[in-house]
Amino acid sequence: MNYQEAVQNAKSTIGKYCKACPECNGRACRSQIPGPGAKGYGDTAIRNYDKWKEIRIHMDTLTENKPVSTSLEIFGKKFAYPFFAGPVGAVNLHYGDKYDDLSYNEILVGACADAGIAAFTGDGTNPEVMKGAADIIKKNGGTGIPTVKPWNRDIIREKLELVKKADAFAVAMDVDAAGLPFLKNAIPPAGGKSVEQLREIVEEAKIPFIVKGIMTVKGAIKAKEAGAAAILVSNHGGRVLDQCPATAEVLEDIVKAVNGSMKILVDGGIRSGTDVFKALALGADGAVICRPFVTAVFGGAGEGVDAFIRKLGGELEDAMAMCGAYSLEEINRDMIFIR
Repeated sequence: MNYQEAVQNAKSTIGKYCKACPECNGRACRSQIPGPGAKGYGDTAIRNYDKWKEIRIHMDTLTENKPVSTSLEIFGKKFAYPFFAGPVGAVNLHYGDKYDDLSYNEILVGACADAGIAAFTGDGTNPEVMKGAADIIKKNGGTGIPTVKPWNRDIIREKLELVKKADAFAVAMDVDAAGLPFLKNAIPPAGGKSVEQLREIVEEAKIPFIVKGIMTVKGAIKAKEAGAAAILVSNHGGRVLDQCPATAEVLEDIVKAVNGSMKILVDGGIRSGTDVFKALALGADGAVICRPFVTAVFGGAGEGVDAFIRKLGGELEDAMAMCGAYSLEEINRDMIFIR
């Protein structure tokens, strides 16, 4: 199976909201929630996609012809590629009844681990979602990143106990989820976290902690002060605030401000291995891709996920070879063009 076949298959299985577009650009579903769309007019998801496409690549083949290595080492684990599958929650609500969160994570985490990358798993109001994700990650040797919502302190403590049982190599918190309606209305209160509150959570986690939802230099510095091992530059796919900047627009400033003091991942509209190359050229250590993995699962289960990973990896390897970058460390800002 190739990814195009998975996309075609998904059209008949993915439910009424997602259109299983050949390349997910946020337009066909722009404000469709429930579904994969974005908040308001759907402007942010579309902008995420478009801004990566505005960045072009400088080709240079007057270099030594040698093998390309796409491998990434992060937090003591080595991966085949510098990209990860992003977290998805309420799968059956947004994408149809073929899978729920548990069955989706079972396929995604296992297929990603088999292909040499890791998947983030989502969180939800149902406690079984995090419990199931932890069990699946443990079954796959800890190759997964549980993503905890910014609940109140007691619930976070319960979730972190599950994370520890999973033997996960890292944990994330999507602080940008504070804008989701079900979290804003949670009792007891959930949502944004102060630096002091986040520091307590990071210390309790006792494994590398990734703060997802950073969109400003100020936010990155706060995450650093809280002791985060990494940040994920993200606007939650446009689902929590309309008319945000694209992640591609803010990434470089954040990289410069952090200055190597913690790892930087980025998501939002990244759809190809070429986009991953651009993200690394802007200074990211890795990229996270979400919605196309949903299409891959619905269109081909584990085989679809493997096909998508191979597609991304091949595109990245080709871009690196055509620019004279034979390892991730050799990818640099001079290899891209931004008007």
